[in-house]
Amino acid sequence: MLETAVANAAFVFLALLPAHQRDQGPGLLGLGFVNNPDPSTQNSVWRVPGMPALLSLTAAGFAGFAALLPMAPLWAVRGGADEAGSGLVNGALLLATVLTQGFVPRLLRRLGTGRVLAAGLLLLGAPSLLMLLSDQLGWVLTLSLIRGVGFGILTVTGSAAVAHLVAPARHGAAIGAYGAAIAVPQLLLLPAGPWLAETLGFWMVFALGTLPLLGIVAAPRLALSLREREAQQARHRAIPAIDDLEHPTTSTAQRRWIPGLPDGLLRPMTLLLAVTLAGGALITFAPQMSSSPAGTTGGLALLTATAAVSRSGVGALADRHGTKSFLWPLVLLTVVGLVLAASAVKDPDATQVPVFLLSMALIGIAYGGLQNLTLLLSLSVVRPAQYGTASAVWNMGFDAGTGVGSVLVGALAAGFSFPTALLVTAGISLATLPLALARGPKSPLT
Repeated sequence: MLETAVANAAFVFLALLPAHQRDQGPGLLGLGFVNNPDPSTQNSVWRVPGMPALLSLTAAGFAGFAALLPMAPLWAVRGGADEAGSGLVNGALLLATVLTQGFVPRLLRRLGTGRVLAAGLLLLGAPSLLMLLSDQLGWVLTLSLIRGVGFGILTVTGSAAVAHLVAPARHGAAIGAYGAAIAVPQLLLLPAGPWLAETLGFWMVFALGTLPLLGIVAAPRLALSLREREAQQARHRAIPAIDDLEHPTTSTAQRRWIPGLPDGLLRPMTLLLAVTLAGGALITFAPQMSSSPAGTTGGLALLTATAAVSRSGVGALADRHGTKSFLWPLVLLTVVGLVLAASAVKDPDATQVPVFLLSMALIGIAYGGLQNLTLLLSLSVVRPAQYGTASAVWNMGFDAGTGVGSVLVGALAAGFSFPTALLVTAGISLATLPLALARGPKSPLT
């Protein structure tokens, strides 16, 4: 019953999106084979067996993550931390996340999806209420490290599960659905955090941070669906096991940009790192760089809303038209948004709210769109046996970018100013434009 309640709550969130983005037509549900005889290929990506469980636990996990993302640094500031110290909070969270993500495929093989996911959601949600014990930086950093381990498990397992549940020809639409389960809770909770803390107190924010615990009940159902998909596909064609995640085939292992990394993964990871550096910096420091509480709330709402729409909608377009024509405009949009944000906050006592809101909307479009496209690119350059590796690499790029954005912008703001920090971030994003324009390697499935 609790699983049903969580799933229903998730779909209430996701129903905010237009219907044509929620249902992208027939045909999916393979582990890499378009001509799948399974009759369930006629389902919407939202109703594929296993997807409701995945979307509900993802929504619960990211709701707790989003509630604390801008507020845990602010809690540390209340305890006496400066800009650099508060920047370390999300930096510690995402350092633990990145260090964990590389081990997740191995954990899945040894312990199974259900157990690993349940442990990850427990580690992500349980420490939240413990924040109330102290606002001192050391305590906040310790709890952030624990939460980062749980977040690393959730992110890698979730995006790998999407790839295994849905055929490659529909990956863009499925990633859009998965992205909506991530983005819509952030749309609701990121901008609400400052208001809730001011009106009701930080205890309410930390209570919302325990929402990942509700997702634990959906983990066994997802694990069962993955096992059923593995068995179903095995009856039609010899395929690798669902948790056989780190055994690249000979053909894709021959060309590497760096040792151990399948060819083609470095490009999307670098593009993702740059845009999440920008998004992570603004999410972390918007309450500190803006002099207008209403502007901060509105800006975070715009960033998360545009990211939700962009991430959920661009995947289906990429399924039809490819990714390249969307990559470089989104990189440029990131740069323009950061320059506008720097201009909006140049006076620390008088934020230009209209410009600030525009900058957050532009960055949100790029932030959501590039998340979808870079994950789609990562999955397209590996075989199904490497989906776990691709998921781990993609998530490491995402969380490394967010963590570096928090630490880098915090350090630059402490030494110089927030406008200077944002302009440096814009320069980093601009440097990735050649990668957005480059032609990637051919998919091993073609």
